[in-house]
Amino acid sequence: MIIIPAIDLLDGACVRLFKGNYNDSTVYNSDPVDMAGQLVKSGCERLHIVDLDAARGKGKNNRDIIRKIRKSIDVIIETGGGIRTEPDVKELLDIGIDRLILGTVFAVEPEIAGRWTEKFGNHFIAGIDALKGEVKISGWEEESSLSDTALAEKAAENGIISIIYTNIDKDGTLEGPDIESCVRIAEVSRLPVIVSGGISCEADFKIISELNHPGISGVITGKAVYENRFDLKRIINEYQEQVNSGVKW
Repeated sequence: MIIIPAIDLLDGACVRLFKGNYNDSTVYNSDPVDMAGQLVKSGCERLHIVDLDAARGKGKNNRDIIRKIRKSIDVIIETGGGIRTEPDVKELLDIGIDRLILGTVFAVEPEIAGRWTEKFGNHFIAGIDALKGEVKISGWEEESSLSDTALAEKAAENGIISIIYTNIDKDGTLEGPDIESCVRIAEVSRLPVIVSGGISCEADFKIISELNHPGISGVITGKAVYENRFDLKRIINEYQEQVNSGVKW
């Protein structure tokens, strides 16, 4: 697996939400470009960026900041939040983003991922964010009436190359990840799954590493990094396999 630090952008700052609640956010760094540089210095080879403003679909986004981050670091960047139209896809690929995370648009119209793959190539990850097994959309503020497994089953056939699975009830809580659901999604989709939400300490990485499930390919960590629950550089050295430059997920 690889360790993927997260930067969540809200109003131009690096924040973390508690269980996806926009009214319960903590600002950890007002300069996300600086934060990205710090994370890369720790040895990460992939960075996870979520545009929380764009995810809500209310006209605001942080793409100028994402552009600045892209210019400042040389690692794989995966970005999600508000990617709902072809111009969104083109803009982010033109910026130089390596992987685009499709959440709401994939839940509403899974086939669009296949069409975009045909036009733009294999850049698309499904962001499946669920609460008690039900997929949430529009920045986790709306219901979809879809189960996480039903959506996961549609991923590979529509050009998706991997899945980021988040149990919303775990996100930002530092209570440990929902590994059982991630394994279930990996087995249903037969795609690489990245664990997201709830990472709290080194023990979480150890459990996932020792599980050694072939479908679990990475772990996203956010709040635990910002609150110094572990030394990110040491965790990467201990648990991360070197990322092949030709990685396809």
